[in-house]
Amino acid sequence: MAVEPVHITEYDPAWQSGFRSQQPGVSLILAPWLAALLEHVGSTSVPGLAAKPVIDMLGPVRSLTEAQDAVPALAAGGWQFWPDDPGRPYRLWFLRPSPVARTHHLYLIAQHDPHARALLAFRDALRADPRLRDEYAQLKRQLATKHRSNRNAYTNAKDDFVRRVLRSAGIQAPVRSPLPE
Repeated sequence: MAVEPVHITEYDPAWQSGFRSQQPGVSLILAPWLAALLEHVGSTSVPGLAAKPVIDMLGPVRSLTEAQDAVPALAAGGWQFWPDDPGRPYRLWFLRPSPVARTHHLYLIAQHDPHARALLAFRDALRADPRLRDEYAQLKRQLATKHRSNRNAYTNAKDDFVRRVLRSAGIQAPVRSPLPE
């Protein structure tokens, strides 16, 4: 599914409106399953942080099993479900508009799952510490150059940094198997 090259761009304030443009419709579709408000997560949610220009959204659901019933409704709303996601044991993963021209990712994760907590804690740590944000941006640029044609290797290579940030925030990083490279 990860077919386009890794490309990091400078922060774009329009990413915030890109999240807000999708939030009402997705919230409406997911209303029967959401346990809390939809969240803007990932690098595009951190002001000033360079990122891949894809907006990550977290839908904290009451039950991942029950949220499987949302797949057809999200598909009707233009969201493509990725059934082969290696993170499938803890999330349902969607993208729009297509795998080769992504603008948004949507992760449905149980509200109290450690992966949901980690996404929010990592985002909040980067928002709170400009030095940490800049260090992460530098790492992302280096890894994007090194792993330009391998998104999974790029993601795997960020793991130590993410774990360190979460540990500093008092969060134990959830166990995650490396993505196939």
